[in-house]
Formats: sequence, C-alpha cells, structure tokens
Amino acid sequence: MTATQNSAPLQIPGRDGYSVHVNDFSLWYGNFQALFNVNINIKQGIITSMIGPSGCGKSTMLRSLNRINERYGNVKTTGSITILGKNILDEDVSVATLRKSVGMVFQRPNPLPISIFDNVLFGLKSHTPSGYHSKRELEDLVEQSLSEVGLWSEVKDQLKRKATELTLEQQQKLCIGRLLPLKPEIILMDEPCSALDAAGIERIEALIGGMRGRFTILMVTHNMAQARRASDECIFMLMGEIIEHTPTLDLFMNPVHEKTAMYIEGRYG
Repeated sequence: MTATQNSAPLQIPGRDGYSVHVNDFSLWYGNFQALFNVNINIKQGIITSMIGPSGCGKSTMLRSLNRINERYGNVKTTGSITILGKNILDEDVSVATLRKSVGMVFQRPNPLPISIFDNVLFGLKSHTPSGYHSKRELEDLVEQSLSEVGLWSEVKDQLKRKATELTLEQQQKLCIGRLLPLKPEIILMDEPCSALDAAGIERIEALIGGMRGRFTILMVTHNMAQARRASDECIFMLMGEIIEHTPTLDLFMNPVHEKTAMYIEGRYG
C-alpha cells in the first residue's frame, strides 16, 4: 500500500492490532526537513523492516519513535506518533518511561564498560528504586534475559567479566538482552547486524525471528536480502517520504510503486 493508503484514524493499540500510529509526521533538523508527512501503522507482534537509500530518513523515523532524535538539539516536529494509545510528542510524556516501553538496539553494539551482570540490569535499576528487587530476583532476571538471547551458556561463569571484552556478536546479543528486564512493548533496531560477519548475521536474525509475537519489532536495514528474509512487512522510504508499505513478499515480488520497483531492481540508490 502507498503512504496515502496507509493513513488511518488513531486507535488504541490492542483493540485494532497496531502498536504504532504515525500520522502526518514531519521533522526538521534546524532548517533542513528530513521527514515529510509520514503516515505509518505498525502491527503488533510482527517484524517490520524499513529500507531505502542512504540518507532517505529511515534512521530518523526510527529514532523518532522513542524521541532519541531530541538529543541532537534544534529538532522540530509536526504531526503525531501514537504508541500504546498516547501521542508520545505530548508535553506530559515522560521520555524515560517512553524508552522503557520502546527499547533501542543500535548499529554498533554499545555495552557499558561494566560487568555483563550489571549491563543486563542497568536499565531495570534505572527505573526502579534501590532494593525493589531481591538479590535472587535479580539473578533470575539476568539468567532469563541472557538465556532468551542465547548467551547464558557462553557467559554464565563470566558474569563479572567486562561486557566490552565480549565479541561483537555477543555484545549485540547482550544489548538486546538488557532490554528484556524492562519488558518493552516495542523494540527498535537500527541496522543491528551491520557490524557482524555472515555467521553472526544469521544467528542474530534467528534471535530476532524468535522474538516475533512477543514484541513489536521495527528494524532499519540497508540489506534488502535481510529485509526479505527477516521481516513480515516492509516499508520503502525515499527522500523523507513513505513510498510503499506492504507485506514483505508483496513489496519484493509485486511492488505497487514504480520507485519501489526501481530501487529493489537496483536501478538507483
């Protein structure tokens, strides 16, 4: 479906099957407009990928969903982004609470230079009072989180080791795992495999696929083969606009828009 067809009235996620509604959203960095009247509806519990040429606005759109763009300063927006029934751009929204519900995994793994154990619990401890969880509860959370990302058997005897000493693949798994104690509804991934080798990419893709149904995942990727393998729906962006948003197989096999066809056939971008 095209951007125009994809627009819909805002509704509360859970009642209409969507986690995110983006309506007529535009964004400027200073005088430069990066996004133009974006309309997206992201279904709950599936993996949606965003593709398009470098500089087309994919990462800007992704980072708008937890307002991380605001860190760069001089950002202006119009329109609305509704997540969990609330416009996250409203003045009364707590950014800290938003980022608890909408986690982020970056292109380059970014573990903190502290122990593996403390990395997993860092976000949780930031959002809960000291002493809120017992030592046993924290230990169980670490084991559960690391097990869910396939890392527990590799590091269970090294939990005091600095996380920055892990391999890049292990670091990325850890970065995904440390989101889990916060029980996010949505996980944003900005090219999560780009720093990995082929084997690492395959394992991280398998990990992401295993999270389908429990989380809503929105992933930016420059790799069209990865988008085709790993996602249920796909969004094609060009020059700050949504050109097409449809089931992934349809986008690659039967694109509606000529610009989409040109991109996936390698005629530009």
